Amino acid sequence: MQSDEGLTKTLGFKEGKYIGDPINAVKIFNEKEADELMILDIDASNLNYEPKFDLISKISAECRMPLCYGGGIKYPKQAEKIIDMGVEKVAISSAAIENESLIKEISSAVGKQSVVVILDVKKKTGFFRKGYEVFTLNGSKKSEIHLEEIVMKLQENGVGEIVINSVDNDGRMCGYDIELAQNIKSKVNVPLTILGGAGCIEDIEELFNSIGLVGAAAGSLFVYKGKYKAVLINYPNLEEKYKICSSLKAEVS
Repeated sequence: MQSDEGLTKTLGFKEGKYIGDPINAVKIFNEKEADELMILDIDASNLNYEPKFDLISKISAECRMPLCYGGGIKYPKQAEKIIDMGVEKVAISSAAIENESLIKEISSAVGKQSVVVILDVKKKTGFFRKGYEVFTLNGSKKSEIHLEEIVMKLQENGVGEIVINSVDNDGRMCGYDIELAQNIKSKVNVPLTILGGAGCIEDIEELFNSIGLVGAAAGSLFVYKGKYKAVLINYPNLEEKYKICSSLKAEVS
């Protein structure tokens, strides 16, 4: 979502394409019985404005599934207000890196189960550079803190869930960055969700088969249809969900 309150889908946080009104989208995802919905105001940090509480209230009142909202949250009071509106989780990104104590403060205010941190990650570039770097402000500002160090500090400070977003794969529907997911999985002791790149159900299956039970988030997969990417909100039915999870049965049992 961007500052004009329309839903958009980007490619690496650029080339935003309008995909509809957020309230209408929530109504459709209700009908599709989506498992969880995450709405992020991607302009809030860049333009330095507060969460849009009126819009959040309207979305929460309409939503019939667990809801996570992120964008512009810099203070515990803001997080408390959003949770009081019926939102289950608040998502923090840039502010969590810029203010190391913020996650601890918000976790104390609303409970760690309601605190999500989204880390926007890119592959290092250059022949002799390996690994990943964390970026803030929609992938425009590189953090000087290593990814592994940030993950460790977040857990020490009481984060309830970590979302790893591959900026390189964002909106490209080319599959998840499995190497990135594998690298992070061994370092995280809280619920972990992988985001960026899902283009088909098989991509989710590959993620599960590669690293085990983990959250799989997607944007383009659930709002586009066909090779021309017509805007059509969709979501797996029960049969498709069973197919996705069937490869994990042996591990879970």
